[in-house]
Amino acid sequence: MLEEALSAAECVALQLSSDAEAYLELGRTLRATDFNTVLTVARGSSDHAASYCAYLIMARLGRVVASLPMSLVTLYKSPLVTRGTLTIAVSQSGQSPDVIAPIRYFRAGGGTTVALVNDIASPLALAAEWAMPLHAGKETSVAATKSFIASLVAGARLVAHWQNDAHLTDSLAALPEALDAAARTDWSAALEVLAPARTIMVVGRDISFPIALEAALKLKETSSLHAEAFSGAEIRHGPMALVNAGYPLLIFATRGPAQASLVQLASEMRACGAHVLLAAPADVAERDLTLPVAATPDLDPIVAVQAFYVMAAQLAKARGIDPDRPRHLSKVTRTH
Repeated sequence: MLEEALSAAECVALQLSSDAEAYLELGRTLRATDFNTVLTVARGSSDHAASYCAYLIMARLGRVVASLPMSLVTLYKSPLVTRGTLTIAVSQSGQSPDVIAPIRYFRAGGGTTVALVNDIASPLALAAEWAMPLHAGKETSVAATKSFIASLVAGARLVAHWQNDAHLTDSLAALPEALDAAARTDWSAALEVLAPARTIMVVGRDISFPIALEAALKLKETSSLHAEAFSGAEIRHGPMALVNAGYPLLIFATRGPAQASLVQLASEMRACGAHVLLAAPADVAERDLTLPVAATPDLDPIVAVQAFYVMAAQLAKARGIDPDRPRHLSKVTRTH
């Protein structure tokens, strides 16, 4: 896991140097099409990457995006409207039947379909009209790291070309260097708190929430730590009743409009007795962990999760667990 996480910068550099014409053409196609529905199709870590892409689409392009309940296609055979739809699938393996089936369904019905997929020869890649390779290379660790980061980058790249935004495209080009720096960020302060923990809340908001979801999943997978992700806007709607003295919270306060509310939440949770790990950029004095930053705030979640992955691999070992052999899990999951 750690070795693959540390190779993310190299994988991203390869992706950004590849498929330039395909992304330009995809961007032109998306700008020329009037979509009335945008859907994402994914599971697990890939679904978190899809949520990040969806946030960028909604915030930058004004299109409302929904995550498709795949059983509507695979089990219920619902008569979904396909015309005027854009469906984006995200997958490392491209093998799961319940990810492939909706892409086939919407493409057959005249919708536009895009697959952000690591295995470009997979059934998912073959099913989609547009198959954009992640270029993450073979990933053997069950816990996806470099392929997740590559999925985030591919989603941001899709948005940059759809929007025809030169600044976002230029900012993407600086990511390999930023990821290298993120991998060297010292998050050892988190180990003392999390090594003995039994449960944790992971908190984000808006563009950082998909990273909170991913971090919670990885803490479950690699450290057998009961972790749940919440939006910072939801904590007061019930979850804070769980907080007592010493209860650990990891809060991702990336740059942007939601940052101030997350820093304030950290202060409130400390007053409730929680053991808060506030991950924020270096200019936030209240931080416990330093978040690396990218060339533009919309890309900050990509470098934030890189810093987290290094800590997560170290945490698993501190808890006496091999992060490359999580219980009951396998690399490729096939659901229907």
